[in-house]
Amino acid sequence: MRRHDLETPLDVDALAALDLGDQVYLTGEIFATAGIPTYQRLLGCLDGQEETPFDLTGAALFHLGSICDEAPDGTRKIVYLNPTTSTRFNKHMPRLIRGFGLRAVGGKGGLDAESAATMAEAGCVYLAFLGGGAQILTDGVREVSGVGWGDMIEHYRLTRLRVEALGPLTVGITTRGESVFDQTARGAAARRADILADMARERGTTSH
Repeated sequence: MRRHDLETPLDVDALAALDLGDQVYLTGEIFATAGIPTYQRLLGCLDGQEETPFDLTGAALFHLGSICDEAPDGTRKIVYLNPTTSTRFNKHMPRLIRGFGLRAVGGKGGLDAESAATMAEAGCVYLAFLGGGAQILTDGVREVSGVGWGDMIEHYRLTRLRVEALGPLTVGITTRGESVFDQTARGAAARRADILADMARERGTTSH
């Protein structure tokens, strides 16, 4: 496991050097939203239905919920930042990754094999955020630099954040399509028969 301090816009070669389990700390501009309707709306943007509120070309777009306080002058301050489950967006991510050329996506729980294959094509990585680590993640935010689609509820808005050493974020899927989530699932499936046999023996032992 190695530590990587990366800045956005993310460098393709720096991303290619990441291995599963490496720790990443991000500085620069990221985008966050936790709403399925938001990802559906982004797909609509790719279809020409409307313009995106920000240029997402080559961006880091994360499955993060956020809450902000708004001052009378319109400036916003982050109150809360926490990941949501990425698998909720499995069907949206392949086309979004290709369409916007995303360099990094992430949240918690990983993405499926189709998304991982698309990430390998596009040179994109999945970064796993610490579940339950809202205070640590929130401390990495320096500025709420923009909020798009204010007609949506706050968690669904597309929020642009300036962050400094945001992390630790763990590389869960590499630019080569290697996925710790797939590896874990395959390992569990391979051990399933042995686990069930052990449980059956335990039941037999305790019943006598």
